[in-house]
Amino acid sequence: MTVKIIGAGLAGSEAAYQLAKRGIKVDLYEMRPKKMTDAHQTNMFAELVCSNSLRAIDITNAVGLLKHEMQELDSLIIKAANFASIPAGGSLAVDREKFSLFVEKELTNSEFITIHREEVTKLDEDVYTIIAAGPLVSSSLFMEIEKLIGKQDLHFFDAIAPVIMKDSINMDICYLKNRYDKGEAAYINCPMTKEEYESFYYELINAQKVQPKDFENNVFEGCMPVEVMAERGIQTLTFGPLKPVGLEKPNGELPYAVVQLRRDDAANSMYNIVGFQTSLSWGEQKRIVRMIPGLENAEIVRYGVIHRNTYIESPNILNDSFQVINSKKIFFAGQISGVEGYVESAASGLNAAIQMASLVNENKLVPFPNETMMGSLAKYVSTPNKSFVPMHANFGIIPELNYKHKKKERKEIYARRANDALLKFKEENHELFWAFWWLFDYN
Repeated sequence: MTVKIIGAGLAGSEAAYQLAKRGIKVDLYEMRPKKMTDAHQTNMFAELVCSNSLRAIDITNAVGLLKHEMQELDSLIIKAANFASIPAGGSLAVDREKFSLFVEKELTNSEFITIHREEVTKLDEDVYTIIAAGPLVSSSLFMEIEKLIGKQDLHFFDAIAPVIMKDSINMDICYLKNRYDKGEAAYINCPMTKEEYESFYYELINAQKVQPKDFENNVFEGCMPVEVMAERGIQTLTFGPLKPVGLEKPNGELPYAVVQLRRDDAANSMYNIVGFQTSLSWGEQKRIVRMIPGLENAEIVRYGVIHRNTYIESPNILNDSFQVINSKKIFFAGQISGVEGYVESAASGLNAAIQMASLVNENKLVPFPNETMMGSLAKYVSTPNKSFVPMHANFGIIPELNYKHKKKERKEIYARRANDALLKFKEENHELFWAFWWLFDYN
């Protein structure tokens, strides 16, 4: 039995690894570099297109809990992230190249995975398939998906922040500090006075933007261009990505606004501008970025861009195992399935692969418990919702506690409950998690 996986991004790579470690052969298809997208820069597996951060580590944070669950399930993406990690305070950030190379090496060396560098243009409902083509799915495959599920797909903008060279940052003005001094200082902070911020703000909202293509007809809240956010009001940014709270200057003074920069590589030579996804023209990006104090000579090595981001109306299409309701051998995973974020995408690939393995070997599905973040995400994308949009991991989508408790202890209780539920789930489905341990060297 062979499973076809379309796309070697985060979800597809994770799914291929999970199936292979269970002794199931995989045909993994990746169209790059033969056919590139508007956003990808390389032909590497699991390329991090936008930020290089996998966000919070703490398990009392929803995405931190999700990462913990994935680690318990031997996630390839989490192993790669830990291997390629770089300092980022309370977050898990990675060197993009080291991260992708780790993933690609693991998959390339597996005797159970055959890699095909070609575009998939047809779907066969009789072939076990995981569609993890990502939000930048090719037009040919998009039409095949449309035939499979109808016209429930939606589109929204996605945007990428600029990356600048560290040695072009003026450290006489900027300073290293994490918000509230949590962890080792890893962020470079560019402080603004009220006058500097207001001047920056008015130039930003009046700057020239790249005109969207016809298919890019919505702005998604989770990856909103900074200039679109600014148009909501002059204080929007100071309560969002430019919030100064907890970022006092070395002399103790609190700036009016702060632009943060986060390391983008292990060599500590490049930094991305946090929260500055943008649709500005490249010339305007250079002009606006250089208005930020300390970045007056910023050398931009990767400009921000916008690109198509596609997802399916999954509550009408998928069950809580990421399986297509009307096509039992086909599963979706990744952002196209209705989850949002790097970690969430990889988690959906992990989940879909486990469900596929159970279907192939036992002819049944084994949905994760709703008390886990893994299960809650699957439940979210499969539950009817009139205003469905892709969703990050958050505690609002997991079942509430049915007993009295202290509010400040709620997240810790959620985390303990999730861990207990996951351990019980693994014990009840031991054949999925321990039957093929001998296939891999876990050192």
